[in-house]
Amino acid sequence: MDRKFEPVMRGGQPPRAATYDGQVFGRPEVAVDRNRVLRNTYWLLALSLLPTIAGAFVGMQLNLFALFAAYPIATPLLMFGVMIGSLFVVTLLRNSAWGIVALFGFTFIAGLMLTPILTVAAGLSNGGQLVALAGGMTAAIFFAMATIATVTKRDFSFMGKFLFIGLILLVVASLANIFFQIPALALTISAIAVLLFSAYLLFDLGRIINGGETNYVMATMALFLDLFNIFVSLLNLLMAFTGQRD
Repeated sequence: MDRKFEPVMRGGQPPRAATYDGQVFGRPEVAVDRNRVLRNTYWLLALSLLPTIAGAFVGMQLNLFALFAAYPIATPLLMFGVMIGSLFVVTLLRNSAWGIVALFGFTFIAGLMLTPILTVAAGLSNGGQLVALAGGMTAAIFFAMATIATVTKRDFSFMGKFLFIGLILLVVASLANIFFQIPALALTISAIAVLLFSAYLLFDLGRIINGGETNYVMATMALFLDLFNIFVSLLNLLMAFTGQRD
């Protein structure tokens, strides 16, 4: 395997600290490992966009939107179950080269999940502009959070419990709205999701930078999920407020 994507494993002997006259000046090996995890994560995150795009293209070519339209409740629940299952597979294989393959498989499935919203956007006269704008805004949020996490190097672990509770409530509301189909609730969910996953992005980046996550496959999956949900939520909001029919 390319050394650039060599897994960073946990365990083993802790790195020795640099000392002078009995004083500890730090652990340079730890800094190197953290930088390697961050670098590998960014590389793998960029590569994971390729199967995502491929999945979206395949989904639109196969007209999966018709399936979602014919079975508006069963199809989203089925796809949600498939994504959850693929998450467990990635977690199971995270310490091997197959973890990368599983991760790419997961991002391909995520691309398939983009089919309905991209199909709706394609039916708008300014749909292409809205997709590009949502992508640009997602990238801007990512760079802003990455800058904050890198510059401050603060420990954001205190946010974990609140974010998890918010995530559970958001998932419950999203699943409920699959049955009720309330437009106002859908917009509210999208707005909250942008804020929640932006905070999650900062939390996950902070964990990687501060050594809380040392497996770059899991780190990549966390960042991908944050960015995926931010993009979808932003596109939902943009289409609702600025979408133009032909």
